[in-house]
Amino acid sequence: MADVVVFHHAHGVTSGLRMFADRLVSAGHRVMIPDLFDGETFDDVEDGVAYAESVGFDTIIDRGAAAASAVDGQFATIGFSLGVLPAQHLAQTHSRVVGAVLCHAAIGLGTFADGWPERVGLQLHNSERDAWGDIDDARALAVAVPGAELYEYDTAAHLVTDSSLADYDPAIAELVVDRALAFLAER
Repeated sequence: MADVVVFHHAHGVTSGLRMFADRLVSAGHRVMIPDLFDGETFDDVEDGVAYAESVGFDTIIDRGAAAASAVDGQFATIGFSLGVLPAQHLAQTHSRVVGAVLCHAAIGLGTFADGWPERVGLQLHNSERDAWGDIDDARALAVAVPGAELYEYDTAAHLVTDSSLADYDPAIAELVVDRALAFLAER
């Protein structure tokens, strides 16, 4: 059983994101979903990204770090798209993080730290043709981080794991959940 901090995408905390987190809880994990948007949700990803830009990406990252400080002991992070910012930042800079699952986005090494800590496992889930998904950064991370797991999905859809959104793909979402649970079981 692991403590897991799940960071939402640009739509905010949606029912589909909560359903994903519920699957982790059902497997015995303790899950926290910080609301980085102070209750705001958006029907359109562009509107959510614009909101994040207006607040500032550094503020989003800081809100994630502040929320994670409430976790006692070691924990893993899971980030979905925009939520990869705080998830990856914590994974690369916080001493109590033991693993990171990055879904639908990735940030190049050098943004938060030059390397990836040896103690922190990494799993990536990206769609091959997703314009928002940073597949090249995900592939570069997978090569640079020993033991990293990269899963690529043959779709142009972005937020395929959120059952409340139009891009939802139940088959891919199930694979992501199963693979994330296997990853967390090793932490």
